[in-house]
Amino acid sequence: MSASQSSPEAIRPPVPPFTFETATQKVRAAEDAWNTRDPDRVVQVYTPDTQWRNRAEFPVGRDEVRAFLQRKWARELDYRLIKELWAFAGDRLAVRFAYEWHDDSGHWFRSYGNENWEFTAQGLMRRRFASINDLPIRESERLFHWPLGRRPDDHPGLSDLKL
Repeated sequence: MSASQSSPEAIRPPVPPFTFETATQKVRAAEDAWNTRDPDRVVQVYTPDTQWRNRAEFPVGRDEVRAFLQRKWARELDYRLIKELWAFAGDRLAVRFAYEWHDDSGHWFRSYGNENWEFTAQGLMRRRFASINDLPIRESERLFHWPLGRRPDDHPGLSDLKL
């Protein structure tokens, strides 16, 4: 088995080829995992040799991704994320997202972005390419007010919020 393949024990449903329903489930599962802000949990959905582009960083493999996420969530405090499916085909998903966070000085931001994801047959993410822009906001402009953790099912999504 090559390094880019995963053992059968590491199946992460839903798996490709994606339908609208399974693609939407995959996006929500990713949102839920990222909202835990737990790098050890999050990296388990990626292949051991996953390849990323996130802003100007290019982590490869779970260990580099874990270190990246540890740095990210040490800097981006009170992080709350919403993801939305944009498009899908076969083993690939296109996602748009927004998240709100503040730095250690209390300055708030809303970060907007797009991601392109590619999955293995086992449903692990092999490649993730993200483009992200940060918008400084006032605390009074925040839209994501749920308690830290999973976004409640009744909280509006990106389209509902006109983001």
